[in-house]
Amino acid sequence: MTVADVHLLRRRLRRRLRAALTAAEPAVGTFVKLASPDVVELAEAAGFAFVVVDLEHSALTEQNAVDLVRHAHVCGLPALVRVPEVDAAAVNRLLEAGAAGIQLSMLTRVTQAEALAAATRFAPAGRRSVSLANRAARFGALPLAAFLHAERDDPPVLVGQIETARTDPLPELLAPLDVCFVGSTDLAVDLGLPADPAVLRTAVGRVREAAHLAAVAFGGWVPTRGAAADLGLSDADYLVVGSDLQMLATALRVAAGEEHQ
Repeated sequence: MTVADVHLLRRRLRRRLRAALTAAEPAVGTFVKLASPDVVELAEAAGFAFVVVDLEHSALTEQNAVDLVRHAHVCGLPALVRVPEVDAAAVNRLLEAGAAGIQLSMLTRVTQAEALAAATRFAPAGRRSVSLANRAARFGALPLAAFLHAERDDPPVLVGQIETARTDPLPELLAPLDVCFVGSTDLAVDLGLPADPAVLRTAVGRVREAAHLAAVAFGGWVPTRGAAADLGLSDADYLVVGSDLQMLATALRVAAGEEHQ
């Protein structure tokens, strides 16, 4: 794959992910918490629409995340990266490696959403620092104007996780985003785990209504596809199912149980 191909593929992957968010069926992905590139290839072969490389709840380093993003890119699979906070320099490095988007945890304040948008957009729309010495800009082979136009026309996909019952007004909070994502586990804990399922579904419903009012896609995390309805996520546009580590642990427990039968 040439450097020109890398540049065009990044744009196509972002467009494909955005198109999937408006399709009749949800875009389904999974969290990647293990550093092996085999996980990315397995996810693509299994038919996932995207992966989310997890820099919040994993032992992955930034370098691991960069390597996974690059491998997913070559495999033709959009890879977002989940971050616990907006570190503008780190976000820029992940985007320069080819990340399709950034997913921010624990979004509660409008200032956080604005900081995320600013870190992922070049001026005048944001404050992202410009460099052409990276694979996203074909290591300097892409003219500055062409690089800036490409990032303007197909910007990174922005996902914000709503995980608490108390936030700034949701319509304003969600405005800079592409996807409003319910962190169902943290939200259930915030509501008083073990939360009444009906209480959790009501809270998720309020987030869903706010996402529709803000004209952004709606999504969330589920341990399995079958759990979506119980969590109020049956009509999600963007669904993250489990994680590589969770699926491996489940498979190992099943295998161990079978071995002892």
